[in-house]
Amino acid sequence: MNDALEERLERLTGTLERMRLDEYVEYVSNRRRLIFDNLLYGMVRGFGFTLGFAVLAALCAVLIKNMVVENIPVIGGFLAEVINAIQARM
Repeated sequence: MNDALEERLERLTGTLERMRLDEYVEYVSNRRRLIFDNLLYGMVRGFGFTLGFAVLAALCAVLIKNMVVENIPVIGGFLAEVINAIQARM
């Protein structure tokens, strides 16, 4: 019975070491580092969203401009007015 208990205890210890539970507890207990890391993560994520939206918006603007140049019947006139209004406000 003692051998089985010792074996289970050794497996549990090995599992905890592989999980690096001690490093996680140390990370969570250090509030300054936790706040700094989360702040940095939020800033990088916000920058990524902004950059992605800018690229997507530029792509849409190019596509709309090309549609107006191609003069697609029904949509072309409406899009030309929208682009002219946007350029007038810039």
